[in-house]
Amino acid sequence: MRSGWTILLCVLTLLGVGLVMVRSADSRVDAIPTPEPLDFSQGAALLVVPDPPKPEDPTLREALLETLASRSVIYAGIALLATFLAASIPLGLLDRVDALAGAKKPMLWLGIATLCIIVVLLLVYVPALEREAKGAKRWVEVAVPGIGKVGGQPSEIAKWSLPAIIAIFAAARGPAIGSLFTGLLPAGLAVGLVCGLIMIEDLGTAVLIAAVCGLVLLAAGIRWWHVGFLALVAAAGSVQAILTSPYRIERITSFLDPWADPADSGYHMIQSLAAISGGELTGRGLGNGLHKLGYLPEDTTDFLFAIICEELGVLGAAGVIGVFAVLTWACIGVVRSERGPACQLIALGITSTVALQAIMNLAVVTGLGPTKGIALPLVSAGGTGWVLTGASLGLLIAMDRRQARQAPAESPAPETNADTDPDEVPKARPSFFRRKHPAEVVA
Repeated sequence: MRSGWTILLCVLTLLGVGLVMVRSADSRVDAIPTPEPLDFSQGAALLVVPDPPKPEDPTLREALLETLASRSVIYAGIALLATFLAASIPLGLLDRVDALAGAKKPMLWLGIATLCIIVVLLLVYVPALEREAKGAKRWVEVAVPGIGKVGGQPSEIAKWSLPAIIAIFAAARGPAIGSLFTGLLPAGLAVGLVCGLIMIEDLGTAVLIAAVCGLVLLAAGIRWWHVGFLALVAAAGSVQAILTSPYRIERITSFLDPWADPADSGYHMIQSLAAISGGELTGRGLGNGLHKLGYLPEDTTDFLFAIICEELGVLGAAGVIGVFAVLTWACIGVVRSERGPACQLIALGITSTVALQAIMNLAVVTGLGPTKGIALPLVSAGGTGWVLTGASLGLLIAMDRRQARQAPAESPAPETNADTDPDEVPKARPSFFRRKHPAEVVA
């Protein structure tokens, strides 16, 4: 099976698991209505409290219609549509993306693209568009006639677009990407400006974007000491962001010792670990979780994996992790087979984003990292995240389609024997992980 089909099956599986588990985690227990107090003003009252009215159970048809009209199902459908549309793009567009590697004035285009991302990120501070939740301004909302308010996270757009922009810039610079002033400085400045702006409201996403862009630049041929320099700058910025935010310091201290304040700062992590441990090997059963009943915050979004562990157990959690492992392996297969310099680096950025985001979420939920708002890709409830993740993985499927079209056109390597002149023996294609620019491996 080709990598593209494997990616599509993994997307369908993860979205299916996400829909089922989000629906399960979103279930609630309604409180019993309190009866009206007895009136003794006109004498003795009957000291019999009537039973509260029993709510009627919805019919199967009503439950099905309610499920199909839910927010999660709608966004999952849009995400699947985005995946298929991206996977079906004309392959000539991918050739044009690779042609951008020969564009003139790449630093100018890098600056224009970075400025556009910054403008999108600043929309969260526009009074008519901003939506603040839990003290953070990460969302924008627009009123659409006939639909209502439609929102999204501009940082999600930056998360997927900035690595692609850095990839195209690196491909256009060619071997010059290893230069300090014409390679590292422009790319580092673009990443620093975007991540610095995101860091104000969302440190986790900023760290993820910076890490992915660093991997793209490393694969493009940036020098190792440049990577170390970028890492030091990013670490210094992260430390500064933590020290200047009391709630971030609280998250670090609660991560180190959640039982120091179990009713406040450590409550979230303790409940997550309790949900995971309660599932044991086979889980309590789908829909039978207890911590989703008001004990575990963010149970449908960032901490949905804890509900998966509680209801499906170690076996269910291992299955979800296994799907992510297969997805990552299939994406790496597309990266290694891609022959276009720009598309190869873009594919690496998509693969790294999905894999690192999943690792970060699993680390937070299982107590291996401080609490942070990082969702599990295609599983945790989300709108913008589901759609953009699906579209990005669909782009990898399109790259696999192009590779399948190019494969028959490639002639088989000629057989050699001991009498063959060594100078006439065809050289093996360099590995993706060699310290060469991707343009050097293009056939």
